[in-house]
Amino acid sequence: MGKNNRVDEILFKNIDDYLVLRQATPHDAEALAEFNAKIHSDEGPDQPFEGVGVWTRDLLEQPHPTFKPGDFTIVEDVAKGRIVSSLNLISQTWSYRGIEFGVGRSELVGTDPEYRSRGLIRLQYETIHKWSAARGEMVQAITGIPNFYRQFEYEMAINLGGARAGYFPDVPRLRKDEDEPFRIRPAEEDDLQFIASLYQQSSQRSLVYCVWDESLWMYELKGKSEKNINRYELRIIETPTGNIVGYLAHPQENWYQGSMLPATAYEVTRGVSWSSVTPSVIRYLMETGQLYAKRDKKDGFGSFGFWLGGEHPIYDVISDKLPRIRKPYAWYIRVPDLVGFLRHINSILEERLARSPFVGFSGEVEITQYRTGFKFIFDGGHLDVEAWQPSPRGHSGGAAFPELTFIQLLFGYRSVDELDFAFADCWFKNDEIKGLLNILFPKISSNVWPIS
Repeated sequence: MGKNNRVDEILFKNIDDYLVLRQATPHDAEALAEFNAKIHSDEGPDQPFEGVGVWTRDLLEQPHPTFKPGDFTIVEDVAKGRIVSSLNLISQTWSYRGIEFGVGRSELVGTDPEYRSRGLIRLQYETIHKWSAARGEMVQAITGIPNFYRQFEYEMAINLGGARAGYFPDVPRLRKDEDEPFRIRPAEEDDLQFIASLYQQSSQRSLVYCVWDESLWMYELKGKSEKNINRYELRIIETPTGNIVGYLAHPQENWYQGSMLPATAYEVTRGVSWSSVTPSVIRYLMETGQLYAKRDKKDGFGSFGFWLGGEHPIYDVISDKLPRIRKPYAWYIRVPDLVGFLRHINSILEERLARSPFVGFSGEVEITQYRTGFKFIFDGGHLDVEAWQPSPRGHSGGAAFPELTFIQLLFGYRSVDELDFAFADCWFKNDEIKGLLNILFPKISSNVWPIS
């Protein structure tokens, strides 16, 4: 998965008499870290977000498996000698039910308020979209503020986050004569192969997931600075005799102004009961959260959480201990060549068809997106996809999905019926077409742990 040996076109462009668009270098680390810490602070520029600044420094100064300093774009006011806008592109590989595809994740997108509404972000997105295409990445993704990224051809189409949480009264108590049945210790390098195997096991519950190799697990364990906002503590769960039964990941500080410590990854080996292990995990999270609160001199800690997506086995196993439900947000997803991506996952679509009442189906189904369209060509159960232009404009075809809503269906985020209910201009020529699309694109949850 390593991509640091790629060669991208060197970027240097005069925007006007005093603004320049260029790539970052390690020499920009201090200035860009300061810029991002201020721009991305929820408390305002007078209270910089240290974790974001450290993340920026790590990307520019530390070896990274898929990122190099030039993957940051910078707009600089050369007259004033300062950075006024920036973003980056973090290359990675994701999987759609076992079929891998390249993803360009943009992050740390920000502009100085004095320089906003000048098209600086658009200019940088045009640049990184070209880079991403040149790297063969079929999809671009970002976690971002509501609505903003739709102007760059992104659509919210994969669950982001989703959690359950409990409080002190919900913590399972040990009896006075009972020892802790499982202990939790820091992961070591020798544990990474085990963690990787359990991560792959957990990924099978997700339609879309990020592919992690050995270099990425090593980077997660040892490559990030302590206060990097995206650094997670890897922990091993084992019996008192040293039999390893699972792994855990959590932030290095409490979330929500110091009030909660969540598990951001949690998996146990097959044959081990979630209900037997989870009470020990809850007690560990509460004890560790209390230590973090004392270390950081923050009051108000009193909650544990499982930040494991919209669906996870423990949500059902211990639902009575998790009264607070936090619904998922969403990933913004961009698919510039929709026909190409559908062809890329063609074997998955054919497999779904073969296991359905439509096995052996033949015919064509034209899909209009009003401005553009495409069509599915079925031949005895085999499937091909071609571009198709609706004529008269937008109102022909067998089914309609306005704007970018088909991407929600493609990535299992919304069902055919949900889109049909939500959008009056989503329609189907007949029940057969609607049934086919239900088979090809079932609603399936995803939980993506991305490369950062």
